[in-house]
Amino acid sequence: MTPLVAVAVLVAAVTHAGWNAIAHGIKDQLLAFTLVGGGGAVCGLAMLPFVARPADGAWPYLLLSAVLHVLYQALLMRSFTLGDFGQMYPIARGTAPLAVTALAAVFAGESAGGRQLAGVAVASAGLVGLALWGIRGSGARPHWAAIGAASATGLAIAAYTVVDGLGVRASGSPLGYIAWLMILEGLVIPAWAVATRRGRLLGEIRPFAVRGLVGGLLSVLAYGLVLWAQTRAALAPVAALRESSILAGAAIGALLMKERFGGPRIAAAGLMVVGIGLMLHAG
Repeated sequence: MTPLVAVAVLVAAVTHAGWNAIAHGIKDQLLAFTLVGGGGAVCGLAMLPFVARPADGAWPYLLLSAVLHVLYQALLMRSFTLGDFGQMYPIARGTAPLAVTALAAVFAGESAGGRQLAGVAVASAGLVGLALWGIRGSGARPHWAAIGAASATGLAIAAYTVVDGLGVRASGSPLGYIAWLMILEGLVIPAWAVATRRGRLLGEIRPFAVRGLVGGLLSVLAYGLVLWAQTRAALAPVAALRESSILAGAAIGALLMKERFGGPRIAAAGLMVVGIGLMLHAG
């Protein structure tokens, strides 16, 4: 991984934590993801005249990825509804590089070495530790529904990461791939909101429009940088470095949302970051 690629992924990590925090801050999660998805789709449509069409071989990946992204968004909405941002975000993001390591070995032929497997073990220990402390600063009882939703979110992230890694490499046009992906995935949740909220939607969405659309723009930037990086480096190290967003998410939750993170969660998140660092160094 070159320094330029590493910087791009780090920028993507911070940007990703930012749009997730914006989405979590809008209590009606359907409205939040309607705005983020709609903003992403608008960005994708604006890009189309200026980017090359992805090669034919990339379209099966694009279609599958769009389905996985919608599943990811639904699970993320559920986890944000149930849990604190400062806990749900690290669990979802921390699960992803562990699963990407396995999936990349199977589907992309990128096998893991001893250091990378050690990183998986250390990060897994941190993930388990983070899951054992309850949400909303209420003590040690874990909220299993919230933890399950966040963990399933991480598995969905891993699945679309590998699919998109293969797809963007086959596309011949990373910018074209991201534009079409934003369009295909970005219109689904807004369409569902229109169907279910009907005449109420515009009035409900207006107070959050600017925040939500900024979140959509940030989501395009964050994932566009990751897709570009996946054309320049192996999937697992990119996924691992991207999850340094765990630190940004923890800081946002504690400083801006006044969530009590506490010593145990800090230690668990630190273990996850150490494990991810081992995986990145191995890559």
